[in-house]
Amino acid sequence: AAADPEDEIFLASALGWCIEWLQAYFLVLDDIMDNSHTRRGQPCWFRVPKVGMIAANDGVLLRNHIPRILKKHFRGKPYYVDLLDLFNEVEFQTASGQMIDLITTLQGEKDLSKYTLTLHRRIVQYKTAYYSFYLPVACALLMAGDNLDNHVDVKNILVEMGTYFQVQDDYLDCFGDPETIGKIGTDIEDFKCSWLVAKALELSNEQQKKVLYDNYGNPDPENVAKVKALYNELNLQGAFEEV
Repeated sequence: AAADPEDEIFLASALGWCIEWLQAYFLVLDDIMDNSHTRRGQPCWFRVPKVGMIAANDGVLLRNHIPRILKKHFRGKPYYVDLLDLFNEVEFQTASGQMIDLITTLQGEKDLSKYTLTLHRRIVQYKTAYYSFYLPVACALLMAGDNLDNHVDVKNILVEMGTYFQVQDDYLDCFGDPETIGKIGTDIEDFKCSWLVAKALELSNEQQKKVLYDNYGNPDPENVAKVKALYNELNLQGAFEEV
């Protein structure tokens, strides 16, 4: 019998919610790890009074919604196991990207020389592109009865789109208006391997590199301002528009 379109819409929505739970789980824990202040225009969950480190367990609870929703609504579907595999694989890829991101920013090991566009690309493909861009389309392919192994080209295109999205996110972290983007950027203070710093290192002469080495990763507003001034001097806005 043909599937009822209303049922299909409901199931597609359920998968959309699973992706949202995954996103929420990553963001709650990521904000703790990055010591961020705001998210979507409000204090990060762990900064809410009486929440604090309970937020870590809340993140785990959010993540546990996924297999429960999948079990409730997809257990009888022929693609059920593929869905479980997909979510597990994408979560592993994201956590791996997060790991590379975090270990490159370790205190006491601040080494800007390793910050290249290649490293940046590797981090963002794992950390962002798989779960934000590939996962929703992969869910749709599974629902349509397709085998994901037959769509490697689709995956590659989506990962490329996800990489561009993260370059834009890095750009807005520095140049975006916190009112508009809903968060205060902390990439410079956090010594992040952002697209901006990787590109700046590529374009800098020795004197400009020294400015970066002396100021990048320092939380003092004066140091942050010097990095932003150098970004403007190097016309990173123009370089971004060429991406």
